[in-house]
Amino acid sequence: MRRSSGFGLLLFVLAVAGIFCSSFPAHGQQTDSTLTVGSKKFTENVILGWMGTHLLRSEELPATHREELGGSRFLWEALRRGDIDAYPEYTGTLLREILADTDATRETLADTLARYGVAMSQPLGFNNTYALGMRADRADSLGIRTIGDLRSHPDLTFGFTNEFMDRGDGWPSLRAAYDLPQSARGIDHDIAYRGLQSGQLDVIDLYSTDAEIERYDLRVLEDTKDHFPSYQAVFLYRRDLQTRAPAAVDALTRLEGQLPADTMQALNARSAIDQVDEAQVAANFVNRTLGLTTTFTPDTRAERLRRYTADHLVLVGVSLALAVLLGLPLGIVAAKRRLLGPGILAVVGIIYTIPALALLALMVPLLGLGRVPAITALTLYSLLPIVWTTYTGLQDLPGPLMESAEALGLSPAATLWRVELPLAARSILAGIKIAVIINIGAGTLGALIGAGGYGQPILTGIRRANLGLILEGTVPAAVLTILLLGVLEGIERALLPRSMQT
Repeated sequence: MRRSSGFGLLLFVLAVAGIFCSSFPAHGQQTDSTLTVGSKKFTENVILGWMGTHLLRSEELPATHREELGGSRFLWEALRRGDIDAYPEYTGTLLREILADTDATRETLADTLARYGVAMSQPLGFNNTYALGMRADRADSLGIRTIGDLRSHPDLTFGFTNEFMDRGDGWPSLRAAYDLPQSARGIDHDIAYRGLQSGQLDVIDLYSTDAEIERYDLRVLEDTKDHFPSYQAVFLYRRDLQTRAPAAVDALTRLEGQLPADTMQALNARSAIDQVDEAQVAANFVNRTLGLTTTFTPDTRAERLRRYTADHLVLVGVSLALAVLLGLPLGIVAAKRRLLGPGILAVVGIIYTIPALALLALMVPLLGLGRVPAITALTLYSLLPIVWTTYTGLQDLPGPLMESAEALGLSPAATLWRVELPLAARSILAGIKIAVIINIGAGTLGALIGAGGYGQPILTGIRRANLGLILEGTVPAAVLTILLLGVLEGIERALLPRSMQT
């Protein structure tokens, strides 16, 4: 077994790779003095987030924008934790969803927010209320003009955004208010529009400033019971900004009253329909309306690819190194300790059954946004194949061979290191290869919590219905998978004797 030291080399290489990858700064990674603006995963909020970022930079404040981070609760908790300093929100969401368990009213909203260490700008100028919409031709053929009219058509197919399915002012309360008989399924907001256009969906939830309403000739159903409150757009920001960076508060409040509804809808159309980058749309608006001289030069495709690849390599490299360093000893213990083995295998199996998106979300309250929670979740997610293949490889070793090692007088540690691990190497390396595939795929979800990587263009591409952007993330992810599997294949050939290679 002259290559028995190969596993020491492999562990050393993985550890060095993890440290090397983690030394790369993430795109948008902030220093202690950097102000961070967040935004939700829909076009209007991203544009508003960029407006806030441009305004902060116009005051010569270091600022970064973490866009498409998720839903309202996600951004609210990130703001309270200090992961972000500001983000655009809506008063109706605050009253009916985020602060629904408090005594907050429209008149006391600012005071209630202050109890959480949060302040609010005055309204930006438009009311982006929730609404239900149908294709106009479909609504006309059924004689539907109000939400209440839906009650007479129980066979209609409803598709609502996942957040709307659960929020206090969303589907459950709307269904009760109008006594609607239909059921609904959750779907991404931008994909729902395509389902409506194709006829797979009959009714979806809308934001009243969505550019797609006019583009797809949709009927906005009248809310005769005034179920949906006013959703005035505002900026929320941490109250400590008033002393920590008062110029930032002045910058954000410059947008107050500057955005009437028709203007916001036109800006949404520039991005969603004309495919202009949201940062450019925002820069053009603040320059024209507020007299700024903000310049924005979009990255080239090559620059974006380099950035996404660097971020994704960090996620995959560090999480894989940690998964091997944790999974290999756990697999050995599971194989050697009969009392502990079933428990270890059960725990890693249970972790793997948690959906990757849910596991990422569980990490955020504990670890915040960015790389750390993403790497932690990916490490846990990839333990199963490494632990199981280590356990299986050691359990399947021929009995006579183990007896020979014992007869030679080798200690248990020497037997493990010089005989068992080298013989189980093919099985263990197979588990590492599976972990690589898992990490590269699941790592694309890291963009939802600000970790960057190939998921960023995929999310943006889905939102804009832009196949080119989706391919910017999916094709490099596939290529990276092939390349890393090739590297591991080379390591396997270098570590294993020729007799163990196929």
